Amino acid sequence: MVEFFLDNKKVKAEEGETIWQVAKKNGIVLPHLCYSDKPGYRADGNCRACMVSVEGERVLTASCIRQPTDGMKVLTKDERSEKSRKMVLELLVTDQPVKEDSHDPDSHFWKIADEVKVNKSRFDKRENKEIPISDNSHVAMAVNLDACIQCNLCVRACREVQVNDVIGMGNRGHTSKVIFDFNDPMGDSTCVSCGECVQACPTGALMESNLLNEDGKKVSTPDRKVDSLCPYCGVGCQLTYNIKDEKIISVDGREGPANHNRLCVKGRFGFDYVHNPERITKPLIRKEGIKKDPKERIDPLNPLSHFREATWEEALDLAAKQLKKIRDSKNGEKALAGFGCAKGSNEEAYLFQKLVRTGFKNNNVDHCTRMCHASSVAALMETIGSGAVTAPVSEIKNAEVVSCYFKSFNHHC
Repeated sequence: MVEFFLDNKKVKAEEGETIWQVAKKNGIVLPHLCYSDKPGYRADGNCRACMVSVEGERVLTASCIRQPTDGMKVLTKDERSEKSRKMVLELLVTDQPVKEDSHDPDSHFWKIADEVKVNKSRFDKRENKEIPISDNSHVAMAVNLDACIQCNLCVRACREVQVNDVIGMGNRGHTSKVIFDFNDPMGDSTCVSCGECVQACPTGALMESNLLNEDGKKVSTPDRKVDSLCPYCGVGCQLTYNIKDEKIISVDGREGPANHNRLCVKGRFGFDYVHNPERITKPLIRKEGIKKDPKERIDPLNPLSHFREATWEEALDLAAKQLKKIRDSKNGEKALAGFGCAKGSNEEAYLFQKLVRTGFKNNNVDHCTRMCHASSVAALMETIGSGAVTAPVSEIKNAEVVSCYFKSFNHHC
């Protein structure tokens, strides 16, 4: 525990905490652009937007990377620190598109600029030939580096948080820029489309392409947010849906024990099925007199040509009746099987296997993990004798022993 003075107030800092973190705990949120206080992000201290003064020191210090010491006296609201932070924002605003014409006027960058009361710059902009052209090669993300401030958040998001190592910095000096792989278009790179860089970018240089118009300007702003759970696999990633006019327009990762704000491509961009007109939202039962024909093609936009709507009670009763009929027929106990879903909880998995064993009266129960994760199943079968999942990846930090199996170019633990 360290005790020091923050704006003449005695405060305490835990081991490893920075001045910025202690300030936030005490209700002082200093401007920050290259720093993210989300889990997994290392402070870089390169944007210099969070500068504070320390008594007895000649130069200002970046609060996001400086750790306090006993008796240190830090000032965040003195004239020198505030002028420095304001100058940093003014220099960065210089090469930004005008706020009204920017890619994301609601970005973190413009919110910080508004806080320090900087909306224009007295300095000359860079020449047009030095501004990187837009990259719209990716199906879900747009790259507009004219808004990039080279804070390196996207680099750390890709390399250190998601460990994909696709994004880096290329060139030198004033020509340096964010690149993908060997300066490839984003859509042609090895990007796995997790979107972590989009969520980390403070300026709108990296954005979801569906939020932009043809000119690269943001046209969709959510009118409300809904916290939810990713509907795909059973990892249990927490997320937030951004909704406009009762339609999901984008998704942000949310802090949770399984994902710590991170998402995969399905959780981040796989939400369009919700509004697909072919989506079935009510139970359907085949109409009487219409027999099944394997060669028949039913129009997904018009399922009522062959089915009728039913209540959940009616549909479940019919399903139970037909399953029971099969089970009670000759050799029927061998005719039924259950295939578990990774979306279900442990409690639901228990109930499902109980349905199969007591209802179907057999042990024909399996889990989709053995199909969806075929490569890891092979490794698990060979090493521990079971292809079933064991525990969340995060539990590795609590394990006494970690056994790793390497085969070909795939790594399995």
